[in-house]
Amino acid sequence: MHTVFLIGSIASGKSTAARYLERCGAHRIDLDAVCKSLYVPGSELVVALSRTFGDDILDEAGAVCPRILAARAFSDAASTARLEALVYPALEDRLRALLAGLRQDIDAPSLVIVEVSAPKSFTDAFTLADEVLAITAPYEVRRARACARGMEAADFEARDAVQLSDAELCALATTVIENVGDDTALFDALDSWLERTCPALLSGGAHRA
Repeated sequence: MHTVFLIGSIASGKSTAARYLERCGAHRIDLDAVCKSLYVPGSELVVALSRTFGDDILDEAGAVCPRILAARAFSDAASTARLEALVYPALEDRLRALLAGLRQDIDAPSLVIVEVSAPKSFTDAFTLADEVLAITAPYEVRRARACARGMEAADFEARDAVQLSDAELCALATTVIENVGDDTALFDALDSWLERTCPALLSGGAHRA
C-alpha cells in the first residue's frame, strides 16, 4: 500500500486531483472530513473549541458550525495556530488508526491518497506518507479560480495568508505538479505520475467524465 499525502494551497486544484485519483481507483482520505468527524457534541475537543473561539460556534444541539468556526479560526495566523494546536493531535491519531486499518484489510488498496488542506502544522504526521505530492499554481491563477466559484476575494486573501507558500509546499514535497491549465492538462500530469507510481490504476482516460 503506497500512501501519498496530497498538498496544495487554496484553489490550486488539489481537491480536483484527489477526486480524479479516487475515480482511478485510489482510496481517498479527506482530512477535512476526518477532522469534522472529531467534532462530537460535548466532547473534550468541542468544549475546548467553544472556550477558545466562543460559544456561538455551536448550534442549539451543541454541534460545531463549520462556517462560524472557519471565520474565527482563519481570521489571522494566531487564531489558526490555536485551532491547529487543539485539533491536530487528535487528527493525527485518527489518521494513524485509519491507515493501520487499511493495511490490515485483506483487500488493502494499492494507493491511498490523503488530502491535506492545511499542512503547515501537520508536518509531524508526514512520516506516515511514502510520498508527498504537491499541486501548485501561481497566486493570481488561484485567486481567479476561487472568485469564479463564488468566494469573496477578501476571504481568499485571508485564507491564503495563513497557508504555506508554494516554495514551502515544494520543500515538503517529493513530487510537484504545477496546475496552470485546465482539468485535462492536470489529469494528463496525474496520469504520468500514476504511470510511475501505480500503473495498475491507469485506464486510458476512462475516469475523466
